[in-house]
Amino acid sequence: MSNDARTSSVRAERERAITAAVRQELINQEQPVVGLLNLTGVRRTAAELHAAFTFPGVDVLHTFAVKAAALVPVLRHLAREGVGAEVASPGELAIARAAGIPAPHIVLDSPAKTETELKEALAAGIAINADNPQELSRIDALVRRAPTTSPIGVRVNPQVGGGSIGAMSTATATSKFGVALRDEGAEEWIVQAFLQRPWLTRLHTHTGSQGMPLTLMAEGIATAYTLAEKINAAAGRQQITVLDIGGGLPVNFSSDETKPSFRTYAQTLQTAVPGLFGGRYGIVTEFGRSLVAKQGVVLARVEYAKSAGDRAIAVTHAGAHIATRTVFAPESWPLRVEARDASGNPKTGQKVPQDVAGPCCFAGDLVARDRPLPLLEQGDLVALLDTGAYYFSNHFAYNSLPRPAVYGYTTGAADSVHFEILRKPQTLDQLVAESGG
Repeated sequence: MSNDARTSSVRAERERAITAAVRQELINQEQPVVGLLNLTGVRRTAAELHAAFTFPGVDVLHTFAVKAAALVPVLRHLAREGVGAEVASPGELAIARAAGIPAPHIVLDSPAKTETELKEALAAGIAINADNPQELSRIDALVRRAPTTSPIGVRVNPQVGGGSIGAMSTATATSKFGVALRDEGAEEWIVQAFLQRPWLTRLHTHTGSQGMPLTLMAEGIATAYTLAEKINAAAGRQQITVLDIGGGLPVNFSSDETKPSFRTYAQTLQTAVPGLFGGRYGIVTEFGRSLVAKQGVVLARVEYAKSAGDRAIAVTHAGAHIATRTVFAPESWPLRVEARDASGNPKTGQKVPQDVAGPCCFAGDLVARDRPLPLLEQGDLVALLDTGAYYFSNHFAYNSLPRPAVYGYTTGAADSVHFEILRKPQTLDQLVAESGG
């Protein structure tokens, strides 16, 4: 599918879903904010990923970074499209296993794995990337006690630098992740660690995702590839058989266009690391945001419309509890906001600079500041676009606001839209119980 056709499909499917959600009263007085995820679009994106990374003789396992959308039904849908799970906590591992993802398709990454966590993963045959020498020593002891079928590797930090968002840059000189390769003696330690452990067969690196240029991501992977070649040469055999090229793809939040594409990234890697897809190494990817972000929309009711200091303010039910990153770091995580009428149709008319506020009880709870939009009125709706990743399952519990429902939707002929529940709305009784009641 061409980029223009894909963009048109995403927009048309979203329009149908929003009006259908209003018509079917998924958003109502009791549930004034909901999440909608385009499952048709998720399937289409997964197919594009597989196609982009299809190379003769190369075994590729695509895993989904569970933190991007930690919902069991979402993982089930991705699993049907041949996508596994990358997990970074006991909770994410439990979600992946509840979704029925087989152990060989799960990779455990975390900088703070407990012995209990490691023991569970090793017993289940789940792949592990050790973050540091102390963790590797812990794995040594566990492997001596109980043999395992788990593929085991080491995460390295190529220290190639950061992107435009510091918090998303994982390959800086002082990053907390992995073994810092440019530190004195680090590369020599890595080589010896592999030579002393024939069961170490993977090398993992993750340069970052949002805010990262593709060339820098490729440079980090090239560094890991060169190190793998050095280790295999020192071992006199193909000890490292799999390269885990973690890190997601940046997402364009300024329009419906999908850029960069998976194909563009794969071509960048081919140019920067010619041997990567030569057939001697298996590949593991860990895409998250790029698989689901553009398939999501948060739909919220405007509870009140007011003004202050001649600034129009729409008070909605979508704020920091849902759009946490956008509220606290708006320069790094701006969202497109659409003004809709009570029926879900796009509002027209002269655009007026206005704030779109959330329900949290602090002044900075704004998802858009001084944004030119058709004037929002009480009972209207706002749609926060490109929110399929990190907005549905990374809830911020400020003011004890309950987690909203998330619905998946598929589109069919004759403008039909079918919804399925991905997460039920949290009830107040559940919230109280979670709070110790």
